[in-house]
Amino acid sequence: MRAEGLWHACGAVLVRSADGERVYVHRRTDTKDVYPGMHDCWAGGVVAAGETPRECAERELAEELGVSGVALTPLFVLPIDLPPVRVHMSAYETRWDGPIVTQAAEIASGEWMTVADLRARLADPAWPFVPDGRLAALEWFRGLWRARRRPWGPAG
Repeated sequence: MRAEGLWHACGAVLVRSADGERVYVHRRTDTKDVYPGMHDCWAGGVVAAGETPRECAERELAEELGVSGVALTPLFVLPIDLPPVRVHMSAYETRWDGPIVTQAAEIASGEWMTVADLRARLADPAWPFVPDGRLAALEWFRGLWRARRRPWGPAG
Protein backbone atom coordinates (compact mmCIF):
# COMPACT_ATOMS: atom_id res chain seq x y z
CA MET A 1 0.00 0.00 0.00
CA ARG A 2 2.85 2.45 0.68
CA ALA A 3 4.50 1.60 -2.64
CA GLU A 4 1.26 2.50 -4.43
CA GLY A 5 0.27 5.35 -2.10
CA LEU A 6 -2.95 3.60 -1.05
CA TRP A 7 -5.03 4.72 1.88
CA HIS A 8 -5.28 2.13 4.64
CA ALA A 9 -6.23 1.80 8.30
CA CYS A 10 -3.96 1.40 11.28
CA GLY A 11 -4.35 0.95 15.00
CA ALA A 12 -1.96 2.70 17.38
CA VAL A 13 -1.57 2.84 21.16
CA LEU A 14 0.04 5.47 23.35
CA VAL A 15 1.38 3.89 26.55
CA ARG A 16 1.26 6.17 29.59
CA SER A 17 2.34 5.46 33.14
CA ALA A 18 -0.47 4.74 35.58
CA ASP A 19 -0.26 8.29 36.94
CA GLY A 20 -0.43 9.70 33.39
CA GLU A 21 2.76 11.74 33.82
CA ARG A 22 5.01 9.71 31.51
CA VAL A 23 4.81 8.31 27.98
CA TYR A 24 6.83 5.40 26.60
CA VAL A 25 8.94 6.61 23.66
CA HIS A 26 10.99 4.28 21.50
CA ARG A 27 13.51 4.46 18.66
CA ARG A 28 12.81 2.35 15.60
CA THR A 29 15.49 0.01 14.32
CA ASP A 30 17.68 1.15 11.45
CA THR A 31 16.28 -1.73 9.36
CA LYS A 32 12.64 -0.56 9.35
CA ASP A 33 11.31 -0.03 5.82
CA VAL A 34 9.80 3.35 6.64
CA TYR A 35 11.28 5.97 8.99
CA PRO A 36 14.23 3.84 10.15
CA GLY A 37 16.05 4.98 13.27
CA MET A 38 13.45 7.59 14.16
CA HIS A 39 11.61 7.98 17.47
CA ASP A 40 7.92 7.29 18.04
CA CYS A 41 5.50 7.20 20.97
CA TRP A 42 2.89 4.97 19.32
CA ALA A 43 2.89 1.17 19.14
CA GLY A 44 0.91 0.31 16.07
CA GLY A 45 0.59 -1.01 12.58
CA VAL A 46 -1.61 -1.83 9.64
CA VAL A 47 -5.04 -3.32 10.24
CA ALA A 48 -5.05 -6.86 8.83
CA ALA A 49 -7.90 -8.29 6.76
CA GLY A 50 -10.84 -9.14 9.03
CA GLU A 51 -9.33 -7.24 11.98
CA THR A 52 -10.79 -4.16 13.67
CA PRO A 53 -8.57 -1.17 14.45
CA ARG A 54 -8.87 -2.00 18.18
CA GLU A 55 -7.81 -5.61 17.57
CA CYS A 56 -4.89 -4.33 15.51
CA ALA A 57 -3.88 -1.94 18.30
CA GLU A 58 -4.04 -4.75 20.88
CA ARG A 59 -1.97 -7.05 18.64
CA GLU A 60 0.67 -4.43 17.86
CA LEU A 61 0.96 -3.39 21.51
CA ALA A 62 1.64 -7.00 22.50
CA GLU A 63 4.07 -7.58 19.61
CA GLU A 64 6.07 -4.36 19.87
CA LEU A 65 6.08 -3.63 23.62
CA GLY A 66 5.05 -6.93 25.21
CA VAL A 67 1.98 -5.36 26.85
CA SER A 68 -1.28 -7.29 26.73
CA GLY A 69 -4.54 -7.67 28.63
CA VAL A 70 -4.88 -3.93 29.25
CA ALA A 71 -7.82 -1.63 28.70
CA LEU A 72 -7.59 0.63 25.65
CA THR A 73 -9.28 4.02 25.73
CA PRO A 74 -10.22 5.38 22.28
CA LEU A 75 -8.67 8.80 21.58
CA PHE A 76 -9.40 9.78 17.98
CA VAL A 77 -9.34 8.73 14.33
CA LEU A 78 -6.91 10.87 12.38
CA PRO A 79 -6.47 10.89 8.60
CA ILE A 80 -2.77 11.32 7.79
CA ASP A 81 -1.62 12.08 4.25
CA LEU A 82 2.19 12.08 4.26
CA PRO A 83 3.19 9.97 1.25
CA PRO A 84 4.20 7.20 1.33
CA VAL A 85 2.05 7.03 4.49
CA ARG A 86 -1.65 7.59 3.78
CA VAL A 87 -3.56 6.24 6.71
CA HIS A 88 -6.62 6.57 8.89
CA MET A 89 -5.10 6.13 12.35
CA SER A 90 -7.38 4.84 15.09
CA ALA A 91 -5.53 5.98 18.21
CA TYR A 92 -5.91 4.53 21.69
CA GLU A 93 -4.31 5.05 25.07
CA THR A 94 -3.49 2.65 27.86
CA ARG A 95 -1.98 3.07 31.32
CA TRP A 96 0.82 0.66 32.26
CA ASP A 97 3.55 0.49 34.89
CA GLY A 98 4.61 -3.08 34.21
CA PRO A 99 7.61 -4.25 32.24
CA ILE A 100 8.13 -3.23 28.63
CA VAL A 101 9.57 -6.02 26.48
CA THR A 102 10.43 -4.58 23.08
CA GLN A 103 10.44 -6.47 19.80
CA ALA A 104 14.10 -6.47 18.74
CA ALA A 105 13.30 -6.53 15.02
CA GLU A 106 11.35 -3.26 15.24
CA ILE A 107 12.53 -1.33 18.30
CA ALA A 108 16.16 -0.43 18.99
CA SER A 109 15.61 1.23 22.38
CA GLY A 110 12.98 2.92 24.52
CA GLU A 111 12.47 5.06 27.58
CA TRP A 112 9.82 6.74 29.69
CA MET A 113 9.54 10.46 29.07
CA THR A 114 7.38 13.00 30.89
CA VAL A 115 4.51 14.46 28.89
CA ALA A 116 6.16 17.89 29.22
CA ASP A 117 9.49 16.55 27.91
CA LEU A 118 7.77 14.84 24.98
CA ARG A 119 5.94 18.06 24.11
CA ALA A 120 9.20 20.03 24.25
CA ARG A 121 11.09 17.50 22.13
CA LEU A 122 8.31 17.41 19.52
CA ALA A 123 8.46 21.20 19.27
CA ASP A 124 11.97 20.77 17.85
CA PRO A 125 11.57 19.87 14.14
CA ALA A 126 15.16 18.58 14.14
CA TRP A 127 14.33 15.75 16.57
CA PRO A 128 14.07 12.62 14.38
CA PHE A 129 10.48 11.61 15.11
CA VAL A 130 8.24 9.74 12.68
CA PRO A 131 6.10 12.33 10.86
CA ASP A 132 2.79 10.47 11.24
CA GLY A 133 3.48 9.86 14.93
CA ARG A 134 4.30 13.55 15.39
CA LEU A 135 0.93 14.56 13.88
CA ALA A 136 -0.87 12.04 16.10
CA ALA A 137 0.97 13.26 19.21
CA LEU A 138 0.06 16.86 18.40
CA GLU A 139 -3.58 15.80 18.03
CA TRP A 140 -3.32 14.05 21.41
CA PHE A 141 -1.90 17.22 22.99
CA ARG A 142 -4.85 19.21 21.56
CA GLY A 143 -7.20 16.69 23.17
CA LEU A 144 -5.46 17.06 26.53
CA TRP A 145 -5.86 20.82 26.29
CA ARG A 146 -9.56 20.55 25.41
CA ALA A 147 -10.15 18.11 28.28
CA ARG A 148 -8.56 20.52 30.77
CA ARG A 149 -10.70 23.42 29.48
CA ARG A 150 -14.01 21.55 29.87
CA PRO A 151 -15.41 21.90 33.39
CA TRP A 152 -17.66 18.85 32.96
CA GLY A 153 -14.90 16.31 32.34
CA PRO A 154 -12.73 14.77 29.66
CA ALA A 155 -13.43 15.21 25.97
CA GLY A 156 -15.32 12.31 24.41
